[in-house]
Amino acid sequence: MLNQKYIKKAKTLLEALPYIKKFHGKTVVIKYGGSLMFNDALKPEFARDIVLLKYVGINPVIVHGGGKEISKWLEKVGKKPKFIEGLRVTDEETMEITEMVVSGKINNEVVMLLNQNGGSSIGLSGKDARLFTAKKIKSKKDLDLGFVGDITVMDISLLDTLAQKGLIPVISPVACNDEGESLNLNADHVASELAQALDAMKLIYLTDVDAVKVDGNDLRQIEIKKAKNLLDHPDIKDGMLPKLSCSIDALEGGVSNVHIINGGLENSVILEMFTDAGIGTMFYKEELKKGDGSET
Repeated sequence: MLNQKYIKKAKTLLEALPYIKKFHGKTVVIKYGGSLMFNDALKPEFARDIVLLKYVGINPVIVHGGGKEISKWLEKVGKKPKFIEGLRVTDEETMEITEMVVSGKINNEVVMLLNQNGGSSIGLSGKDARLFTAKKIKSKKDLDLGFVGDITVMDISLLDTLAQKGLIPVISPVACNDEGESLNLNADHVASELAQALDAMKLIYLTDVDAVKVDGNDLRQIEIKKAKNLLDHPDIKDGMLPKLSCSIDALEGGVSNVHIINGGLENSVILEMFTDAGIGTMFYKEELKKGDGSET
């Protein structure tokens, strides 16, 4: 008698089929972050998830930050990290260290992981081929943040070329302004802006939480109007607040679905993309239609 284990595997593949069909040829932007970035056991699993997406005809684009790693290296040189309204105050020395960490150390590591696990990947920052140009910003209270910026112009032609060549881009959130100064950008915002510019079908944020939690309850599906109402909820704070805001922006910019999932779960991206139940919290704009894959 055929082993039940293999029958279960076959059923799992068949469950994934409608999602593979729906997402084939589409772009998915994935913000790589959270504790996953420091988990040596899970990092190769993440890389294999992304490589699998590429091999079934999906176009993954990876965006990463590096906040904890930046703070670690700042402390090594005797600088204490300083934040205003959740944004890192970035003087000239901090900017130099930030660029070395995100565009050098972290970006190279992600590219290496993808290549080691069967993919073909290339590392980029916003500076490459003027992928994005930025301008300096201040805090909401008009306080100086130093070399912190926001995207003003984006040119995705390089990313289109890389997709056609079968390459997986890995993008660090560093850019130049018109004066040639390097600027530190918020990676959540970069992921949202890229997803809109690329007409992505999905934007996925990898975090350390199972779902958006409000009043003690995990919220699994949130329509955009409700999401806007949650911006002032006391439970939406710290790192979740910018992710919620960026999720709303992405939906309004044409992205079909945005997901906040726990990157600490093994094969989290595959579970979200190719299973009926999905994981984490999904934000959506249009009414969900049962059975067409919209529920993931």
